[in-house]
Amino acid sequence: MRIKELIKKFIPNFLLNFYHYSLALLGAFLYGFPSKKLTVIGVTGTSGKSTVVELTTKILEEAGLKTASLSSIKFKIDKKEWENKLKMTMPGRFKIQKFLKQAVRAGCKYALLEVTSEGIKQYRHKFIDFDVAVLTNLSPEHIESHGSFERYRDAKLKLFKTCRKVHIVNLDDKNAEYFLKFPAKEKYLYKIKNQNAKIKIINQNEKIIDFLISSINLLGGFNLYNAVAAICVGLSQGISLEVCKKVLEKVKGIPGRMEIVAREPFTVIVDYAHTPNSLIKVYETIRNSKFQFSNSKQAPNSKFQKSKMICVLGSCGGGRDKWKRPVLGKIAGKYCKEVIVTNEDPYDEKPMEIIKQVAKGAGHKARKILDRRKAIRRALKLARPDDVVVITGKGSEPWMCLANGRKIPWDDRQIVREELKDLSF
Repeated sequence: MRIKELIKKFIPNFLLNFYHYSLALLGAFLYGFPSKKLTVIGVTGTSGKSTVVELTTKILEEAGLKTASLSSIKFKIDKKEWENKLKMTMPGRFKIQKFLKQAVRAGCKYALLEVTSEGIKQYRHKFIDFDVAVLTNLSPEHIESHGSFERYRDAKLKLFKTCRKVHIVNLDDKNAEYFLKFPAKEKYLYKIKNQNAKIKIINQNEKIIDFLISSINLLGGFNLYNAVAAICVGLSQGISLEVCKKVLEKVKGIPGRMEIVAREPFTVIVDYAHTPNSLIKVYETIRNSKFQFSNSKQAPNSKFQKSKMICVLGSCGGGRDKWKRPVLGKIAGKYCKEVIVTNEDPYDEKPMEIIKQVAKGAGHKARKILDRRKAIRRALKLARPDDVVVITGKGSEPWMCLANGRKIPWDDRQIVREELKDLSF
């Protein structure tokens, strides 16, 4: 058992909370409370946070505003950017405050942060003056850590309780009503029907904006929501709809998020999806899209050659959220012709036990391959023209986390490229 787990087991919660709170205060004090000199935008939700941060950053920069952003993909301060290799979506208190201080020194006016429920639980959001709070969506995640979905949602709510200036809420999410309870100077509420987006702006002069979003190039209906959330942030900062749309028309993709790594001899997609809801959205997007037929000489409805999905997945984060393992397997079994269950980030748990739990949900379809590279290679060998190989769980993450704190360099996208070169078709 690791030291952190021993601490959690034997130290009372009130002492742990005091410890986390004290670190947050100390970090902010040491770096001079840098958020007071920035407009800080916090993005929370179960999925879509990284995409919203990336898109919003591009919108702000297009408007000529110096911006810093911190996501699970990368750190960025003005023109300088570097990969997030921490394996943490929301870093510790000292790292966040240091990042904000660096942003101030670089002359940035804006800072964007992904805000997680785990981060809020550990007071990492404290002593950061949030000017804008964004909700993307909410579905079950980190249930074992928080104790229930309601507590998980309550953690997210604390960001909106803290921020009193601008709230941006996805009205199509069934949990939206909880986030609308808190007062704010302005609220941007958005909905999508087909390709039409409606944004309702609530302030002294309430107004509604309707517009078509068909020109956005990102795959998936869920990315339309992410794009509209980014537009709402832009509008809240006085950036025109035209500038927002111009940026979104230029963006072709986000690293590790529905990223098409190869189109020949078949399509290979890498995505970060690691929750049941996000996995369904990925599979639905692929099943309902026509791009997988781009290499075919036959019509999509041809009875002689049908496209199929070959899926590689595991379960992120050994030691947590065990409930979702068979659920993920069941979803893969429903949507995919071939299911390969493999290792992801087992940490101190036995990786084969995790694989078995995921595979149980997929039933007889599941192939269990411990070595993730071999699993990817097997998927590529099974694929034929018009098929789609879908590799989920890690996205653009640069590490695989093993027992005793050991990490090995990893990138699903690079592994795909290497294996495609070695295979002869």
